[in-house]
Amino acid sequence: MKIKECMSRDVWTIREDTTLRSAAEMMAKHDLGSLPVAKDAKLVGMLTDRDIALRGIGQGCGPDVKAAQVMSKEILYCHADDEIDGVLANMGDQQVRRLVVIDEDRDLVGIVSIGDLAKHAQDQLGTSYVAISEPSDLHSQSLR
Repeated sequence: MKIKECMSRDVWTIREDTTLRSAAEMMAKHDLGSLPVAKDAKLVGMLTDRDIALRGIGQGCGPDVKAAQVMSKEILYCHADDEIDGVLANMGDQQVRRLVVIDEDRDLVGIVSIGDLAKHAQDQLGTSYVAISEPSDLHSQSLR
């Protein structure tokens, strides 16, 4: 099965100058764990609820701090035509719970979460979920 068959196509994005408060409000309103950050229609980062909590508030940043200051600048992605099993393995290797989905033109077309994949690939989820959940320094929440 291909990622395009299980990804979420409704993707909300924010700009670099969006405040943490606005981003958190959007996340709460739409039940989101992350928001891709775009500048001039190009992805420049990803802001997660953990970024807000740990890299933002946990480091003394207030609600008016801009997303660009705490977002993860590394953008991990997969392609809409990728097979689920390969993406699950990659998510396990990278220890992430969601990936943006791009098309052949590198345009954002969706987002896929571990929850989306669980609905469609339950038999393949176990090993990847264990790998995603293992503690590591791969994605440090400290400001760099």
